[in-house]
Amino acid sequence: MSEPLPRYRVRARNTSTQSENKIHDDTLARRYGFRGGLVPGVIVYAYLTEPLVAGLGEAWLARGTAHARFRRPIVDAEEVTVTGDVTGRNARTANARVAARTEAEGDCGLAEVTLPAGSPTPANVAMYPKAPLPTERPPASRELLSHVDVLGTPETTYDADVAAAWLEKVGDPLPVYRGPRAWVHPAFYLDQANRALDRNVRVGPWIHVESRVRHLGGARIGETLQTRGRVRSVYERRGREYVELDLLIVAADERPRPVAHVVHTAIFKLPAVESTAPAC
Repeated sequence: MSEPLPRYRVRARNTSTQSENKIHDDTLARRYGFRGGLVPGVIVYAYLTEPLVAGLGEAWLARGTAHARFRRPIVDAEEVTVTGDVTGRNARTANARVAARTEAEGDCGLAEVTLPAGSPTPANVAMYPKAPLPTERPPASRELLSHVDVLGTPETTYDADVAAAWLEKVGDPLPVYRGPRAWVHPAFYLDQANRALDRNVRVGPWIHVESRVRHLGGARIGETLQTRGRVRSVYERRGREYVELDLLIVAADERPRPVAHVVHTAIFKLPAVESTAPAC
């Protein structure tokens, strides 16, 4: 039998109204058929993780996995209800699913997660070399992205100020993210995955649609995180152009330590406004 996770209710915040990505701007988003500027996928993911961590604990932050999909838009100030169930559990493992729902759209964000029994399968840091970010970002295109061998590496220190700003942005109340040994919030990894895209290329209005995440030990406050990776694939579907990034988030110690592996998918080019229907 399934076991319900704690219910979480939150008022959504579009934290990117001033972003370079104008899909978060009300005026432009409405031209594409949306009800308003899109709440970023990483913020929706933060909402999804709250009942997961409340129900599965810190073990999920250390070795859990998630497959998150952002199916329908959430706009600023909407009431979001996150519900989920543990669909299987024993002494050391668990499987669960969660959904973020609004009255206007129904299920908007979904995540299927696991808590494996043992230590995560390690990632080979040598397969993900560090590279400089471009001085001038070229415009994104299928041709360009298809020939990227190594992405430039964003680097961020998740210190007390960054942590406080991030937690204020996502509104997560859980105590595991506060204090001298606090965990890095899992949605911050996806925020850094976004930076691996938009700090390497110039992108027009774009949409984060899916991420597959594997925690490889997690990170703690005070650590410097590098997001290393490459373009895994570029493809077109229904007039939209997608890019899939293969990323390793690394704690930049003397011996770099893998923190999380992320396969991150975004629509980097939308059809012309005149022919665009709302995204699914």
